[in-house]
Amino acid sequence: MPIQRGYRQGCGVARGLDLVGERWALLIVRELLLGPKRFTDLRAGLPGASPNALTDRLRELSDAGVLLRRKLPPPSASWVYELTAWGRDLEPIVLALGTWALRADPSPEQTFVSLDSLMLTLRTYYSEPGSAVPGPSATLRVRLRRDGDSDEQVFGVWLREGAADIRHQEPDHPDATITTDIETLMNALGAPDELATIPNDRLDIEGDPAVIRRLLAGIRLPEPPPIEKPATRPHPHPRQ
Repeated sequence: MPIQRGYRQGCGVARGLDLVGERWALLIVRELLLGPKRFTDLRAGLPGASPNALTDRLRELSDAGVLLRRKLPPPSASWVYELTAWGRDLEPIVLALGTWALRADPSPEQTFVSLDSLMLTLRTYYSEPGSAVPGPSATLRVRLRRDGDSDEQVFGVWLREGAADIRHQEPDHPDATITTDIETLMNALGAPDELATIPNDRLDIEGDPAVIRRLLAGIRLPEPPPIEKPATRPHPHPRQ
């Protein structure tokens, strides 16, 4: 990264920001945590980023060794971006930042949620409370789309040892498959009984529905304490 854009400080925080502190950089990392993506897939997850800005960030992150670009084998033969091993080490940092920011109320324009962001939420906050022994291993296929969009992204979910491993990967023999839109899935997090009220054109379930209910019931979003804000002081009257 060009030195004129850096902080010119030697501490790890400053050096880290020199590497991933540019606009969109950490969100590109977020979009790649579940697996490699094409440029068009990244644009779909980051609609506010211009093609030029996205291209610049990808080049800078590649030059820094955070990600790489490679060609998938046939029959796909598409060029994709994926995190290096060093880039994947950013995962706990990105997730901790997201959890920390839950203490702040969203602004009215902060409404867009990418498909990968939602699935990362499932992977981060899934747990199986109330039992010292985790449930049996299970596998799900999630076909997810935006409302009104026919294009789907497929995610594999592996429930094992009380955790949910989620990746951009087709499971071989899933116990259940859920096909739905992001808004429907978001509304059902932590509330599997909502599935019974969802119309068929928004939700399709194949296989064992109990596995899907288990996944949704296990999502426990943290409720962080409110931010302590200083008491407001009256503004002094300007001098006449």
